[in-house]
Amino acid sequence: MHRLNLRQFVFALALLAAAGLARATPDLAAPDAAAAVAAGKITLIDIRTPPEWKETGVAKGARRVNMLHPQGAPGFVEQLLSEVKGDRNAPIALICRTGNRTTQVQRYLQSVGFTQVYNVKEGMAGSAAGPGWFKRGLPVDACTAPC
Repeated sequence: MHRLNLRQFVFALALLAAAGLARATPDLAAPDAAAAVAAGKITLIDIRTPPEWKETGVAKGARRVNMLHPQGAPGFVEQLLSEVKGDRNAPIALICRTGNRTTQVQRYLQSVGFTQVYNVKEGMAGSAAGPGWFKRGLPVDACTAPC
């Protein structure tokens, strides 16, 4: 079982608090996200953890930003900003395993000023929102070291 350190715990609490304050929209279907990434129109961010990336691979073109960042919420936001060249208005799509974590992170990012945050709500493995990246047969890259 994964144990959270204090920073990760505080970040998780911040996500839950933001969840009640911000509206989590819009959603993006996995095939639409794949097409937007391929066209260079959006940055796909996989917020799962390194063991998950290693186990399943990562959606093709996705950037890996662990939502349980070792430096907590500030480190997560800083790494995300580096992926979008500091632009809080850049379109980003978040993906996790089933869309639960991305919903919370989407709300959090909106609450700290990100303006175009999309949620791939069906996730990698599928959910009530759709069959997911894997079952749709969308491309995946192996996660090589460091992962």
